[in-house]
Amino acid sequence: MIEILSVTGPASVQDLGRFDQYRFGIGTAGAMDDVALRAGNILLGNDENAAGIEIPMVPFRLRFDRDMAFALTGAGVEAEIDGRVIPPWWRSHARAGDLLDIKAMPRGARLYLTVGGGIDVPMVLGSRSTQFRGEFGGLHGRPLQPGDILPCTASAATIGELGVEPAEITLARPNTAADETIVRVVIAGEYDGFDAATQALFWSSSWKITPQSNRYGYRLQGPAVKPRVPIEKRSHGIVPGVIQIPPNGQPIIQMRDAQTSGGYPKIATVIRADLWRVGQARLGSKLRFEQTAYAEALAAEAEMSAYIERLRTIVRLIEEIRTCRSS
Repeated sequence: MIEILSVTGPASVQDLGRFDQYRFGIGTAGAMDDVALRAGNILLGNDENAAGIEIPMVPFRLRFDRDMAFALTGAGVEAEIDGRVIPPWWRSHARAGDLLDIKAMPRGARLYLTVGGGIDVPMVLGSRSTQFRGEFGGLHGRPLQPGDILPCTASAATIGELGVEPAEITLARPNTAADETIVRVVIAGEYDGFDAATQALFWSSSWKITPQSNRYGYRLQGPAVKPRVPIEKRSHGIVPGVIQIPPNGQPIIQMRDAQTSGGYPKIATVIRADLWRVGQARLGSKLRFEQTAYAEALAAEAEMSAYIERLRTIVRLIEEIRTCRSS
């Protein structure tokens, strides 16, 4: 088990999400940066869907109640365990009673703590993810609080230290400014309802992520983008990544806790291979949208999958070498 000692902001238990409940109006939830969660679980020899802790704000402190392996992935981090510095994208070993102090997050927006075997909260509708909107999943359907005890599945996996190259390096987008995130999008259903000048404005603008952004959606600030004539639609299905344009012309990107339907016109959709980049974009930073064809979106998905497969291969080979040396 691990005990939460101090927490800042809405940290929560998340796995990769629930994807078979849309017909009941239940959204996906799940890690905002699924690449980082997968990487942490790969480092630990877990199932890649094992639940971890998503930490969007620091400081954050917890105590390990037994020996176990753990990993920190996602955002850049300044962290220590028992006075020893823990790098990001790194597997390490905690002993019973050790305190993990996560002090700062110099870059990125979300850190993931995974543990050997995974966080063992109950499955709800096929997932351990916390769904804030419905108040279910995770630990009592709410953000973590000081004093919370999280059970962990026992794991016999190797617990030696090991690190991997962060996704932000391997999957970096070219020509990106330090305070700007470029995300690829495909045009959506109501794109042709915007005139050519407005479409060009959407592509050329840098969009500021406002403080009103959260796991439900990222509300952006920039020049008003409005259709030729008001578009009124019945509520219909939407998914994470959809970019809607409300009447004020300021885009909203639907994120992992988004509702499953909405009526605002859709101008574009963030491709799945780049949604994790949005999840790691900090409040106050800027996004820029890059139009992408369907074939290019599939290629980006393949590139992301190849990165995950390389991590699996690297970790497996290192463990095999260690086993051979110890035998």
